[in-house]
Amino acid sequence: MSGLKENNSSLNQDFRRHLLKFTEKTFDWDAFPSNRGFADLERAQMRFIGSGGSPKVNDSETLKPEHFTLSLIYKHPGKYAACHAHEIEEAFLVLDGVLTVGWEEDGVVVEAPLGPKDMILNAREIPHGFRNAGVTPVTMSVMVGVGKPLPPRYLYHPKDVDADLAASFGARDGQVLRVDPEGQHPLQRMMAHYVVRYDEQPTEWTTAGFGRKIYVGEGGAPPSTARKEMFLIPPNVGVKPYTRTCEEAWLVLDGHITVGWEEEGKTIERQIGPKDVFVSPAGRTRYFRNDEANAATIFVAIGSPLAGDPDYQPITA
Repeated sequence: MSGLKENNSSLNQDFRRHLLKFTEKTFDWDAFPSNRGFADLERAQMRFIGSGGSPKVNDSETLKPEHFTLSLIYKHPGKYAACHAHEIEEAFLVLDGVLTVGWEEDGVVVEAPLGPKDMILNAREIPHGFRNAGVTPVTMSVMVGVGKPLPPRYLYHPKDVDADLAASFGARDGQVLRVDPEGQHPLQRMMAHYVVRYDEQPTEWTTAGFGRKIYVGEGGAPPSTARKEMFLIPPNVGVKPYTRTCEEAWLVLDGHITVGWEEEGKTIERQIGPKDVFVSPAGRTRYFRNDEANAATIFVAIGSPLAGDPDYQPITA
């Protein structure tokens, strides 16, 4: 079913407010005023949950954040983001293109290239920057692990340091290393714990018939404020309504899924597709299923670092 199905009008307004369609939103090319006047730092932001590090906290077109923010960033080839740090962790999930992320410590920079569906959880207070060193644009999801993050603390911004030093994320004398779990530098080994590659994460198949890859949580990067998982949903697979004690956001990467809420035996649902976002608040009964002929992939952000999963029960479309 591709349209909106409404069996309870009291759910309608709240449901619509928590479903954000990619095609109905726009990218903001002036989301980060600190980049004004620096062409190499150009990037655009599309906000879904909260401001995601932008000072535009009063955007009425976004959902109010609770335990995390969620936005998309678009970056042209050759552009970079200056090395900065946050008081909280920040996750980058690559949707399109190849993104190079660098972590800095005392003039040494460790870099990791990330492809589609790869993620890095930038640890709190670790200086980091990113660049598009490829020939195609990068689209990435950025999730900050707190509802209202403090402004980023820049360490190597071109307004403060030499342009070449800023572009290298603060690497001095060519001290750039590759991320390596067995590397000699401690930062190489530390960063390796926070890089999650789609092709290297095992898939756990649930009794409900869909697969899960753990990105942040046990088996993935260490959780601090929120867990993150990848759901792989074959055709004609779905789950019966369930609840969580925290908010849960679904970002569609591939395919289409039908998402819905249930209240007192009545439901409201809609099919959504790539780069759409659907958020269910704590306590809200929600469900999903794949009514299409092709598999669907969704990225799931869960607003708690604590382990514990719903009792997923299968339902066929």
